[in-house]
Amino acid sequence: MKAMGISHYKQEKLEELTLPMPEISANEVLVEIVAASINPVDLKIRDGKLKMLLSYDMPLVLGNDFAGRIVKLGDKVTKFKVGDEVYGRPQKSKIGTFAEYIGIDQGDIALKPKNLTFEEAASIPLVGLTSYQALHDIMQVKPGDKVLIQAGSGGIGTIAIQLAKLMGVYVATTASNRGKDLVTRLGADQIINYHEENFAEVLSDYDDVFDTLDGQNLMDGFRILKPGGNIVTISGTPNARFGKEYGVGWFKTMLFSLASFKLTRLEKQYDVNYHFLFMKPSGEQLEILRDYIEDGKLEPIVDRVFSFEQTQEAVEYSESGHAKGKIIIKIQE
Repeated sequence: MKAMGISHYKQEKLEELTLPMPEISANEVLVEIVAASINPVDLKIRDGKLKMLLSYDMPLVLGNDFAGRIVKLGDKVTKFKVGDEVYGRPQKSKIGTFAEYIGIDQGDIALKPKNLTFEEAASIPLVGLTSYQALHDIMQVKPGDKVLIQAGSGGIGTIAIQLAKLMGVYVATTASNRGKDLVTRLGADQIINYHEENFAEVLSDYDDVFDTLDGQNLMDGFRILKPGGNIVTISGTPNARFGKEYGVGWFKTMLFSLASFKLTRLEKQYDVNYHFLFMKPSGEQLEILRDYIEDGKLEPIVDRVFSFEQTQEAVEYSESGHAKGKIIIKIQE
């Protein structure tokens, strides 16, 4: 099969690989991938920035979510049949959706929303699961809560805003003039133009912050929270709590503790809770998202669709930071 990936970390350009068809275990299905999406984690993996958490053999096929058709079932698969149209996010040890086929556990996929194309469906799994787990599992938001969602017009932001509004939350977000109309349409209650204002000087007494940017934006997020609030990041530094929960061992946990010292100090200073989110695949949560989508309550936001041959161009477009919503790679018809 054809695939796009790397032969070593920090490889400037992806290369086309020819690999054997995936073999599947008893609980897995073989999926013919129609479309995949690009996510920031793909670029972090390419550049070796997640080696502390994830170890991969080379060559490595990139890609972390997809939509496609099931073509083969493992002996113990009971939830699906050949021909089912599905979408999903593979386990972190089994990534590789920039390819014609993937083997994936039946628990990590769900039937594709009937009202979406494969390209639209491929835009959902990673950002949808990440947003749902941040808002529902960690923050445990309730109606009336106030949440800041950073970078509202990005891939995560466009879904997180919609989910937060479905949960009855008051949403503030950061966006440029280019993204203002989009985040307004998605339901954002307050929009801070980050070119003109610092959100930390505008907002206060918030219950939660969903950070996707790291750096000073993450640091400033602590300042707007009320005591007992939560700041959840997907871009910041893992802390000791994450190391223990994720089971990385005492040595890496100690390293995380040292690396996150400033964040832990801010956590104590402002009496808030700092969480590093490493999203988990979940077919059950994909079913929840599918129901929202089929009920017309959640819509995918797709910026641009590239062909398989244009995968490198799609990666470069992602790195430009100009996308509003998701970038899709169409693997095959």
